[in-house]
Amino acid sequence: MDACNCIEPQWPPDDLLMKYQYISDFFIALAYFSIPLELIYFVKKSAVFPYRWVLVQFGAFIVLCGATHLINLWTFTMHTRTVAMVMTTAKVFTAVVSCATALMLVHIIPDLLSVKTRELFLKNKAAELDREMGLIRTQEETGRHVRMLTHEIRSTLDRHTILKTTLVELGRTLALEECALWMPTRTGLELQLSYTLRQQNPVGYTVPIHLPVINQVFSSSHAVKISPKCPVARIRPAGKYMPGEVVAVRVPLLHLSNFQINDWPELSTKRYALMVLMLPSDSARQWHVHELELVEVVADQVAVALSHAAILEESMRARDLLMEQNVALDLARREAETAIRARNDFLAVMNHEMRTPMHAIIALSSLLQETELTPEQRLMVETILKSSNLLSTLINDVLDLSRLEDGSLQLDLGTFNLFAVFREVLNLIKPIASVKKLHVSLNLAPDLPEYAIGDEKRLMQTILNVVGNAVKFSKEGSISITAFVAKPELLRDSRTPEFFPVPSDNHFYLRVQVKDSGVGISPQDIPKLFTKFAQTQSTATRNSGGSGLGLAICKRFVNLMEGHIWIESEGLGKGCTAIFMVKLSIPERLNEPKLPFMPKVPTNHGPTAFPGLKVLVMDENGVSRMVTKGLLVHLGCDVTMVSSSEECLRVVSHEHKVVFMDVCVPGMDGYEVAIRINEKFTKRHERPIIVALTGNTDKVTKENCMRVGMDGVILKPVSLDKMRSVLSDLLEHRVLFEAI
Repeated sequence: MDACNCIEPQWPPDDLLMKYQYISDFFIALAYFSIPLELIYFVKKSAVFPYRWVLVQFGAFIVLCGATHLINLWTFTMHTRTVAMVMTTAKVFTAVVSCATALMLVHIIPDLLSVKTRELFLKNKAAELDREMGLIRTQEETGRHVRMLTHEIRSTLDRHTILKTTLVELGRTLALEECALWMPTRTGLELQLSYTLRQQNPVGYTVPIHLPVINQVFSSSHAVKISPKCPVARIRPAGKYMPGEVVAVRVPLLHLSNFQINDWPELSTKRYALMVLMLPSDSARQWHVHELELVEVVADQVAVALSHAAILEESMRARDLLMEQNVALDLARREAETAIRARNDFLAVMNHEMRTPMHAIIALSSLLQETELTPEQRLMVETILKSSNLLSTLINDVLDLSRLEDGSLQLDLGTFNLFAVFREVLNLIKPIASVKKLHVSLNLAPDLPEYAIGDEKRLMQTILNVVGNAVKFSKEGSISITAFVAKPELLRDSRTPEFFPVPSDNHFYLRVQVKDSGVGISPQDIPKLFTKFAQTQSTATRNSGGSGLGLAICKRFVNLMEGHIWIESEGLGKGCTAIFMVKLSIPERLNEPKLPFMPKVPTNHGPTAFPGLKVLVMDENGVSRMVTKGLLVHLGCDVTMVSSSEECLRVVSHEHKVVFMDVCVPGMDGYEVAIRINEKFTKRHERPIIVALTGNTDKVTKENCMRVGMDGVILKPVSLDKMRSVLSDLLEHRVLFEAI
């Protein structure tokens, strides 16, 4: 026993029990050794594990426990002290590792508990995120419905269609049992049931607007739940056991006050409509927040759409009114144009028809004046001539006034001698002034340009009319005519605030002042002078023989020339001064230095008679034809008369030096005759001088005459002196176009 150094078991083993313990220790060891392998596999496969060192300790503890059970297999039989030492060492290491692991778990368990807490927190957060995502989806769904409803509502601008579409779309989207719209009446004291969803309710039912439930809804900008039994909610079908929830929302009604043009349109007192929405009866369904928000947004969109519809309706009414006004204006314009054309046609016909007998009167009177007459007969002939000239002037004034009023009169701009205009006026007015023993003086400033661009005829007519008035209303004394270039400081006059001159380098303003020592005029009567067919009491009682058209026409001529005219007088018996300014252009070629102007009495360098001059006269009016022949025969001409175009073309020859023709003849007119004569005589020196002797004063007549190659235009009536001057100029220059 001493030699084997063995340790005998303390108690005698039971063979069967020992066998079970042996087998159990084997499997326990096997299990202990497999667990670390599984842990090693788990740690290796796990990407994130925060307690690897704890697993190492736990693995060591399990390995030692397994080693202890494995070593214990050798202790069931006789074993050596070495086995006992190994067994003891294993148990010591196992005890140390197990205690260390137990102590370490004391520190790890709170961390594990906190991890659990964080896990619960994350679960709660995930649940909140799920709820928020649900809300977002709900909001997206609500937004989609809002966009869809807004598109449907605002797809039209008809008020009734907007409201009906709103009810239909809300009923479909929210699955409503009923939806109604209460509109305020005209008095604003009641709400009237105007639109319903199911179209089963009696539209037109009214409730007072001051009910508490209505005030509650109108005072809130949100949808408000109301009682199903209130008056505005009693519109559902009868027989329902459990009514569904009802909400009401206000709909602002915006009205623009006649399109106020300010920073913002002016809104009238706020008025609201009431929209009532009902969930299905006999159901447990309730209103959700997102549904109420949808109702509020739709109510706002309906308000915007209704305001747009109101603007459209107002604009349509304004457009219809404007169209009616335009139709009326267009009708009035056409009537005015028709009246103007009728007046112009009448004036043109009367002008032509009146000038023909005037031509006979003046021509025969001038011929009669050349015969031997007694003083009494000469006085009567001179009176006839003066009256005829006055009537001729009146005809010209009426025609000019007509053209000025309808805007058809245009300035005939051209370069002319400004000094010659004043010289001609002086020559025309001096014989009349000498009869009344009036002294007429002309003063032209040294800086006044000799040549200017403008309408020479209208300027001369204006000056002659103003000076003629001065002579007419002056019995004695003198008349002074002063002309100068208006200085910049004199352009604006406090007495003419409506005149706005525009100075420039290429223009100048001619200022003409005509001062007389006549009877004068009262200051309060001055504005009446420029009214057509109007005469002041002081002038009308003087038997002046005026028509009241002269200054009215002068004012319009001056306005056409971008000027101004006015009269100054200190009162009756103190004379007056007529002043006008007109705008004239300066020719490109600068005026050469000139001597001071001295008016001269004209001398007629032309012949006083034209013996043997062959003249052809074509005029379908027999009286006019005989009168023209009388003037020409008196001047020594050999006259041939024809009454038609065909006869004129047959008679005319190279022996005829001048052809006077009326352009208004039946059949072939005078223009065609002129073309045929030009074709008949190809050589210019063989062709006679063709002159239109007409009573038409329109500008088209002159243009047509120039177009067909005529050499001149002479207006009827023609006196003996005028015919003498015309023949002289024609033979000298071979052209003479009288200004029209």
